[in-house]
Amino acid sequence: MTLPAGNAIIAQSGGPTVVINASLAGVVEAIQESGLAGSIFGARHAVRGMLEGHLCDLGQLDQDSLNKIALTPGATLGSSRDKPDEDYCRKIFEQLSTRDIRYFFYIGGNDSADTCRIISEVSQDAGYELRAFHVPKTIDNDLVLNDHTPGFGSAAKFVACALMGDSLDNKALPGIKIDVIMGRHAGFLTAASALARTEHGTGPNLIYLPESIFDIDRFITDVDRVYSKEGRCMIAVSEGIHNSEGTSITQMLAEQLSGSVERDAHGNVQLSGSGALGDYLARLIRERLGSKLRVRADTFGYLQRSFADCVSASDRTEARESGRAAVQAALDGHTGASLTIRRISDHPYTVEYVPVPLQEVARKTKVMPASWIKDGCDVTEDFIEYAKPLVGPLPVIGSI
Repeated sequence: MTLPAGNAIIAQSGGPTVVINASLAGVVEAIQESGLAGSIFGARHAVRGMLEGHLCDLGQLDQDSLNKIALTPGATLGSSRDKPDEDYCRKIFEQLSTRDIRYFFYIGGNDSADTCRIISEVSQDAGYELRAFHVPKTIDNDLVLNDHTPGFGSAAKFVACALMGDSLDNKALPGIKIDVIMGRHAGFLTAASALARTEHGTGPNLIYLPESIFDIDRFITDVDRVYSKEGRCMIAVSEGIHNSEGTSITQMLAEQLSGSVERDAHGNVQLSGSGALGDYLARLIRERLGSKLRVRADTFGYLQRSFADCVSASDRTEARESGRAAVQAALDGHTGASLTIRRISDHPYTVEYVPVPLQEVARKTKVMPASWIKDGCDVTEDFIEYAKPLVGPLPVIGSI
C-alpha cells in the first residue's frame, strides 16, 4: 500500500470545547510519530484561514508544548462558523493544493464532516489525491453513529455541577429556579442535569428537552405540582424547546416582542447568549401562579463549552485518542473518513474508534431516544447509566 506523499493541515471548527485542543494534540503527535506527512500546518480560524492563507507551523511543537495545549480549553487555532458550499470548498482546495496538502484533519461537528466530504469530492474531480478526515467534536452529543462525542462529557459535568450547586442555593432560599441549557435539537446536555440528583435533594425536579413538545399549560401544571409539594422547584430547560408546530419558544418570544429574529451565519435562530427564554418562563410562572413567588432564571450560555477545571477525564482521553485514531485511519489507507466512538462495554467502560464514510455522518443529527425521556419532563435511569461514565465522579456533599 502506497500512501500519498505530501503535507498535512489541521483545523478546528464550530463551538470550542474544553477538550478540542486534546484532539489537536492527538493529531499532531500521531503525525510526528508516524511520519505520515512532511510539514504539518495549522489553519487559523478554520476554513477561513485556509482560504486566506493564515497558517502556522505545528510540526515544530515538542511533546511538552502539545501536552500543555491538550490541557487548555477553547480552540487554540481559532474557529469559524463559516459553512462552506462547493464553490467555497473549491477555493479552499486551490489553496491547499499549492502547498502540496495531501491530508486534511478537521475537528468539529456534523457540518465539519460535510466540509470534509465536499473538499474530498472537489479534489477527486480535479484528479488530486487529498484525503480528508473528520475528528468528532460537539458538546451537543448529536453526531450519528457515535455513542457520544468529545466535548459532551465535560460540558455535561459542568451542567451537573452547576445544577448541584444551584439547587443547594435554592434549597437554602426556596423558590422557583429555571436554568436554560444549550441544545437546539438534541437534549443530551440538558438531560445531564439529572446527574446532579443526590440523596440531599439536589438536582432538577423538572427537565424539558427539544425532543418533546413543550406545552405551556402543562409546564405551569408541572411547576405548580412540584412547588405545592416541595415548597421550591428546580427546572432544567433546553434552549431549543418548541411548541406543537415546531417553532422554538425563543423564536416565538422574539417575534412577539420585537417582530424580528436574530439568526446565526447558518440561518439558524440565535438561541444562545440571550436570557430571553428564562425571563419569559419566569414571567409566565408569576403571571399564572402568583406575582409574589420568588422566581429566578439563569442562562448558562457559552460558559458550558470551555469552563476551565471542569473536565471529564474520559472525555479528555477520548478527545486525544480520536485525533490519533484519525491519523491511524490515514495510515491504514482510508482515503477519507469520519472517526466515530463506539462503546464496547459499560463494566468496565471501554470504547473503540471506528472510521466510517464521511457521508454517513455529514449533516445528520442524533437526538435523545424517546425511551430515555420520561413523561415529557424528566429522563430515565437508562440515560443516567449511559451518561455516568462520560461525566465521571461528581462532588460528594453532605447536609444537616
